[in-house]
Amino acid sequence: MLEKTFYKMMLSHSFNFPVKVTYWDGKSDVYGDGTPEIEITFNKKVPIKDITANASLALGEAYMNKDIEINGSIQQLIEGAYESADSFLRNSKFRKFLPKQKHTEKQSQEDVQHHYDIGNDFYKLWLDPTLTYSCAYFTEDNHDDLEAAQIAKVHHILNKLHPQKGKTLLDIGCGWGTLMLTAAKEYGLKVTGVTLSEEQYKLVQNKIKAMGLEDQAEVILTDYRELGDRTFDYVTSVGMFEHVGSENLGEYFKDVAKYLKPNGTALIHGITRQQGGATNAWIDRYIFPGGYIPGLVEIVSRIEEANLQIADMEMLRRHYQRTLEIWDKNFNNVRDKVQEMMGERFCRMWDMYLQACAASFQSGNIDVVQYLLTKGPSGQELPMTRDYMSNKK
Repeated sequence: MLEKTFYKMMLSHSFNFPVKVTYWDGKSDVYGDGTPEIEITFNKKVPIKDITANASLALGEAYMNKDIEINGSIQQLIEGAYESADSFLRNSKFRKFLPKQKHTEKQSQEDVQHHYDIGNDFYKLWLDPTLTYSCAYFTEDNHDDLEAAQIAKVHHILNKLHPQKGKTLLDIGCGWGTLMLTAAKEYGLKVTGVTLSEEQYKLVQNKIKAMGLEDQAEVILTDYRELGDRTFDYVTSVGMFEHVGSENLGEYFKDVAKYLKPNGTALIHGITRQQGGATNAWIDRYIFPGGYIPGLVEIVSRIEEANLQIADMEMLRRHYQRTLEIWDKNFNNVRDKVQEMMGERFCRMWDMYLQACAASFQSGNIDVVQYLLTKGPSGQELPMTRDYMSNKK
């Protein structure tokens, strides 16, 4: 009886649309007015102590273990919870302190390998052919074409730098190399990519050889903090600062400044919370160990402390929502293959992760921002207006 009372208190005000909840005893309640749009079924009780300790972790694990089933869109359900002021995702009764994290170089390597070294074969199943694992950039021309939108994102970033042929670029957290190799091949830059993922490192090495770019491109398997005294005309970093942790965010931007030549330009692209920094215990345990989403004010403060100046900022929240929706569709199109590789529990976890992130962007709980930074007076080496950024390569 106590459990049902607790669950009813938690769920009765957690969504901004009608939801049917069927409990472990077979009895059901509808919360909200109208015909239920989604049904949640509890196949077994999730202990109250687990939910009060961390609702996100407890309910995420319950879904992975099939203790909870959801009939309908997970994205819609979680977006509705973010939109409801009294939801367990927002109410202080159900929110606890952030999990403790550490971001030594050794721990950072382990965290990256946990996520990215699942295997290139896995990511090839549902990412686009460029293997770009970050927010795409959608326009009227590429609204339904993820590959075109990812290529557009790369050009959008490089165009913002206003790059000059023959100059040097460092890509911190280079992923599978699409940005750095586009910069080398199409913009004539000499590029260096840095990654902690052995899978990514090997693939980028092979790409460099296949494209005949050995004299123009290199990839290094190392922590970005270990590049010594090398300096570059441009620095890019996409989806990277979310992995460094709050305690290292200041050092991250100081390293960006250190690697930039005087009057150099950097484009830093990453997930940001306009409401302040946060983490998620379920994602921290199962998806991105050590992940931390910095707040906008926090990032701007660290940029200022690094003696960098902001030349431009652009919010791309809706672009990441759409990217994730396409990823989840792609993932579910090959779900049988993934299940053969990873098992059903992994599939449920990954599907929830993609939909939950889409919901978080959709609700405005998180954003993604491109920060155009200069080492020296803001925009000193850039054109006077933003018109140059839209030039298509």
